[in-house]
Amino acid sequence: MGYNYIYIFRHGKTYYNTLYKFTGWKDSKLTPAGIRNSKTIANKLKNKKIDVAFQTTLSRSKQTLKYVLRYHPECRRIITDDRMIERSYGRLEGRSHLWFIRREGNEDYKTLLKWHKINRLENGERKRFVETLGKAEFDIIHRSYDIPPPGGESFKDVEKRVKPFVRDLINYIKKNKVNVAISSHGNSIRLFRKIMENSSVKDTCSWFIPYDKVFVYKVKV
Repeated sequence: MGYNYIYIFRHGKTYYNTLYKFTGWKDSKLTPAGIRNSKTIANKLKNKKIDVAFQTTLSRSKQTLKYVLRYHPECRRIITDDRMIERSYGRLEGRSHLWFIRREGNEDYKTLLKWHKINRLENGERKRFVETLGKAEFDIIHRSYDIPPPGGESFKDVEKRVKPFVRDLINYIKKNKVNVAISSHGNSIRLFRKIMENSSVKDTCSWFIPYDKVFVYKVKV
């Protein structure tokens, strides 16, 4: 009995990432920095054996994988599986983080005024107050485990689709005795790690998934 390996990595940085926009299922392309990220991943995996590769339907996943597979003529199959696609941000997709913070902060401020919980603030004070309220709302939808953005997915929702993917993947590896590369997305990798590492919700919500790191897992076959 031996081991086969899973190599999972995030796509390179995109234009939406650079502009701090909610990307989700929108198809943002790799920046020059993102291409360098992809080449870094490719170099890290250059001397590994990859038999099968997984990607999602989004071009940033496919493009990153292409750089990786340049070194792997032995890879005999590429599978597209959107159970590992990025988290949906619903109606926020394409909007900037700053737009959300300002909108939510102003709405919260108006609500507090309506209920006479605060006095009216001067311009500078109001701006700082609104930003504080908006950032609190941003943190809730951006990093909470079970609160989704409007019309989108929470981390808990993403885990519901990643979990059967992991189960099927491990069965596939055991049956075929293959090493697998997965070109995926930050939030789906977050839940993949939670499952594979048996991690807590608190740790899962705190992680940042780098653009140039490979996470490696071994499967007993």
